Amino acid sequence: MADEDSGTGLPASLELAWGLRERPGKGPRPTLTLPRIVEAAVALAAAEGVDAVSMGRVAKELGVSTMSLYRYVAAKEELYILMADAGVGTPPEVRPGDWRELLTQWAYAQRAVLMANTWILRIPLTGAPVSPNQLAWMERGLAALADTGLRESEKLSTIILIGGLVRNEATMAADMMDAIVKSGIAPDQALGQYIRTLGLMTGPDSHPAVTRLLDSDAFSGSGEPDFQFRFGLDRILDGLAALVGSDGRQ
Repeated sequence: MADEDSGTGLPASLELAWGLRERPGKGPRPTLTLPRIVEAAVALAAAEGVDAVSMGRVAKELGVSTMSLYRYVAAKEELYILMADAGVGTPPEVRPGDWRELLTQWAYAQRAVLMANTWILRIPLTGAPVSPNQLAWMERGLAALADTGLRESEKLSTIILIGGLVRNEATMAADMMDAIVKSGIAPDQALGQYIRTLGLMTGPDSHPAVTRLLDSDAFSGSGEPDFQFRFGLDRILDGLAALVGSDGRQ
């Protein structure tokens, strides 16, 4: 629940993460802290999945009572936000470049973080980013567009569009990997089996477009790593380049 006295509209736990609040309680500094709680929750999610995270389970991992956690985090949903913020971390430094190169670095950096911490993808999106690291990523994306001449609403729409591509691609990859792990089949074998199944179930008369797909190198990504992600990102950036170049915007 948002804190009504602070004026930020943020829960007390997020204000604490922003450094806007003192630690709860008085007296000697407690051994339990918000960073320790978040760290334990992240470790649990990474090891067993987000579904394993509950206030009671995190408290058990820390060797404290469940009620003691509520002095720092009011609800599991708040803990999720703090976990995701810790998981994404701060955006890495970028190499100098034009807006297109900066956005490409931004997109690939986000993708790398999500692929390395797929549990973040299992946390439901409940609102716009408000946590420190999430806002740092937002700032980096908007800053990449500073010299484009785009309106602020267009800059926001751009990073939402690219962020959606990143999250969707990472989620599909994670889903496929989960399915492969459950099946016990190696990724190359799973892809080969899928291609064989399509070949058996389709043909040039019933599915001519699928047949052309199977006869091509589409499933090998034309030999280029991350072909699908690069293709999608480049098409978005191509469209943006046309917009930036119109009406003398740049």
